[in-house]
Amino acid sequence: MDHGKTTLVNSLTGAWTDRHSEEIKRGISIRLGYADATFYRCPQCEGSEAYTTAPTCPGCGGEAEPFRSVSFVDAPGHETLMATMLSGSALMDGAMLVISANEPCPQPQTKEHLMALELVGIRRIVIVQNKIDVVTQKVAVENYNQIREFVKGTIAEGAPIVPVSAQKGINVGALIEALDATIPTPARDPDAAPIMLVARSFDINKPGVSWKDIKGGVIGGSLIQGVLREGDDIEIRPGRQVHPGRWEPVSTKVSSINMGSKKVQEATPGGLLGVATKLDPGLTKSDALAGQVAGSPGSLPPVWERLRFRVTLMERVVGATSELKIEPLKHNEPLMLSVGTAVTVGVVTGSRKDTVEMQLKRPVCAAIGARIAISRQVGARWRLIGMGVLTE
Repeated sequence: MDHGKTTLVNSLTGAWTDRHSEEIKRGISIRLGYADATFYRCPQCEGSEAYTTAPTCPGCGGEAEPFRSVSFVDAPGHETLMATMLSGSALMDGAMLVISANEPCPQPQTKEHLMALELVGIRRIVIVQNKIDVVTQKVAVENYNQIREFVKGTIAEGAPIVPVSAQKGINVGALIEALDATIPTPARDPDAAPIMLVARSFDINKPGVSWKDIKGGVIGGSLIQGVLREGDDIEIRPGRQVHPGRWEPVSTKVSSINMGSKKVQEATPGGLLGVATKLDPGLTKSDALAGQVAGSPGSLPPVWERLRFRVTLMERVVGATSELKIEPLKHNEPLMLSVGTAVTVGVVTGSRKDTVEMQLKRPVCAAIGARIAISRQVGARWRLIGMGVLTE
């Protein structure tokens, strides 16, 4: 079910975030896509007409001034891909909730995504009513009123609703103005040790390349604190599995850093990074390090094979066409947990009141207080049922 997210990101950034062959074939986002944009403001124009994504103002033709660079994570909207969406939300300072004007609101996946934003703690939201060019004004107004009714009593109540056409580029200036006002750049501590959530990892070498020309593995993701510099020593946790049930951190050096298409000497929080390392590319190929955490050696959060966390369950399963009541967690029940960018499956080993203990199939690196999105298998699919806060 495409609400035009990828088209919208393309109209803001000029980049298509669906690059995986299966995504292009099926017309949906499966993996997390990334794109960077610079927003410009024209000093000659007023209101939303002053905002643009180009250095030339489309209104008056004058020179616009860059005032902010942002990164977009295009997370899958399809309801079976919630774990990927939740890992994307760990990188975000705010969210655009994209709703199609040509469908009744809410659709099951829209309810599920709004609930997920609430669970993972994202409060800054701009609602985008997309595809206004394919409906009449009357239908667009009805849909707008449905959206307002839907968000009543949720974290999105009072969020700006911006009608746009991503395909035709209509009202993009108003959207940029709303994004800038609603999702300001957060304050960061530049002296904190760098911590990067890894969402992708790659082997960028072409088949048949000579051993002399092999480049080290690349990790992609977002810096959530501190400053990362070219030449820094870094550690990646949990690292690699050396024996069944035994993992050891991986140490390497940063050889270069890219933010969007620009090479930079140092990176600060708030953007999406591609970090080239001296790692064996066999360790990074096919997103093998996705879900891990990178940073200064000795300063990373602990690695957990067992988790204890406080749980808040929702009343009903969202995303299912017929909403099902959520039963309490059971002993030995398998659950899927999304922690930062990591997705792992665990088994419930104990529960009392609102606290649950779980044994994980794959360890995670996370700080105490980290939020955990909890999904349960309902039929053939994993469904979001609640959230937890890591206690130990």
